[in-house]
Amino acid sequence: MDDIAVLIPCYNEEKTIEKVVADFKKALPSAVIYVYDNNSTDKTAEIAEKAGAVVKHEYCQGKGNVIRRMFREIDAKCYVMTDGDDTYPAEFAPKMVEGVLGRNADMVIGDRLSSTYFEENKRPFHNFGNELVRKSINTLFKNDIKDIMTGYRAFSYEFVKTYPVLSKGFEIETEMTIHAVDKNMFVENVVVEYRDRPDGSESKLNTVSDGLKVIKTIIRMFKNYKPFAFFSIIAALLAVLAILFFIPVLTTYIKSGAVPNFPTLIVCCFVMTVSILSFFSGTILQTLRQKEKQDFEMRLQQAHNEKIK
Repeated sequence: MDDIAVLIPCYNEEKTIEKVVADFKKALPSAVIYVYDNNSTDKTAEIAEKAGAVVKHEYCQGKGNVIRRMFREIDAKCYVMTDGDDTYPAEFAPKMVEGVLGRNADMVIGDRLSSTYFEENKRPFHNFGNELVRKSINTLFKNDIKDIMTGYRAFSYEFVKTYPVLSKGFEIETEMTIHAVDKNMFVENVVVEYRDRPDGSESKLNTVSDGLKVIKTIIRMFKNYKPFAFFSIIAALLAVLAILFFIPVLTTYIKSGAVPNFPTLIVCCFVMTVSILSFFSGTILQTLRQKEKQDFEMRLQQAHNEKIK
């Protein structure tokens, strides 16, 4: 088992990967640098290997797929994940490692948004997207994490070996943040500087399509992690809708003793029935979620025991 493993997922980063590897070798001399090449069509893998990194390959395209492979194959007491585009300065890595090894943090987040991100990043819709995601997750999951979508993080062995990677693409950062919050893991925040990509280096993130995937991930995880709240909202909306359409029918019946709009009455009864079913579905699923949390604590203990063997 490595003491520190630096994990760098890469796709066509030949212009920057040599510097990234060199910077992290200097900042963390005892770390093993792993570069996972994700079907690059340039010389990323060759350059990374010459720079001293251990190069591995993941042939299923997508950052989430790469991270799944990394977490499955690498055993370390502390993991540092960064990007291969030289946007995250390596000099902050020791402080992030100290959070994991010195203070038993499960995840240390490299917070770009509290420093230079909004000045350095030249893509305005990315700024808007980061703010939207941060506020949405902090509101839905009642937390105050400063940077939800940063790719610069440090993890404990326990986090890595108990985290189920479900996302395939760039929504992976959102997923792992929600997972840590939901499982009551110890999350620390380290403010880091951010550098925009150098000239000639192109972002693989598509603002619109990947942004929609992130929003879809938030909704999916809200449903999965907080089913009672999710289905209660649906139940309340359906109940209000049914009552609004039922009021005119009831008013007519009180005045005339007749029910001229039977189709409306039938639909109102059906919608109210669905509302009640939705509410009780959320109640049942919330009970199952509690059992799942108990099982997770056992898996966490098992991972801890594996680490100290």
